[in-house]
Amino acid sequence: MMKKTKKVKQSIGDRTFDLVVFILAFLALGIAVYPLYFVVIASFSDPDMVSRGLVTLFPRNFTLEAYQYIFKTTEVWRGYRNTLVYVVGSVGVGLFITIPGAYALSREDLIGRNLFTKIITFTMFFQGGLIPTYVMMKNFHLTNTPWIVILLASTTVFNIIVARTFFISNMPKELWEAAAVDGCGNFKYFFMVVLPLSKTVIAIIALYVAVAQWNSFFNAMIYLTDEKYSPLQIILRKILIMGQNFGSAGEMDPLELEAARRISLLVKYALIVVSSGPIIALYPFLQKYFVKGVMVGSVKG
Repeated sequence: MMKKTKKVKQSIGDRTFDLVVFILAFLALGIAVYPLYFVVIASFSDPDMVSRGLVTLFPRNFTLEAYQYIFKTTEVWRGYRNTLVYVVGSVGVGLFITIPGAYALSREDLIGRNLFTKIITFTMFFQGGLIPTYVMMKNFHLTNTPWIVILLASTTVFNIIVARTFFISNMPKELWEAAAVDGCGNFKYFFMVVLPLSKTVIAIIALYVAVAQWNSFFNAMIYLTDEKYSPLQIILRKILIMGQNFGSAGEMDPLELEAARRISLLVKYALIVVSSGPIIALYPFLQKYFVKGVMVGSVKG
């Protein structure tokens, strides 16, 4: 017969400690989650109630006017489409550059490997600056094109170092020697052996690039002048600025000014929900890759 395990009796001090930890964790969770929750309930509330501070835990004067306005606006849908194109393009270009480049830097038989690594790492701390970069992109005729947004966000030195560290830690030299004995060349080894074993780091790099591109607006603000290429974040920024400038629009009719202010307050919160919703919805399923990415980058290569 199996012996029953006895429960360890907790002392009053242990119970007190557990209670304090639980309370602190609950407070930390509330501090982190409440701003997101407030944006959601504010997007369904009367903007006058929100501006007067009457919306705290539940929506007040429930309304769908903001979402109806958003989904009827062509500009928002165009921004959503552009953002999705930029994310997919940046992930594709980023993986195409980062994975082969990081693998090459992880190979001990690469001539000048340490020199190339130092040169790439140098760019993390010292860069040419905004004006030289803009002039260079203009000379390449990339300004005011979708490619400028895709290329600038596709590859970072940090992602290359993370992938390089993964290859050094998980692709032993003996694996390459065994493949070489069977007549496997460098390219065949990379595509047939390395890539199938690198699904974790591929997912990590794709996730990092996608999240960074989804939240990015600076490059689009600097390099794009045609509104048809504007991502969703630029449209959100425009609405936020428009809402701040309503107070100085003295020449507008008071009724038009009030209607514009109301729409601005409504759309401001709703657009945050619409733009952040996909990333927030995917995060619980992709959280493990964030953790793996931190662990991979913490190992010295």
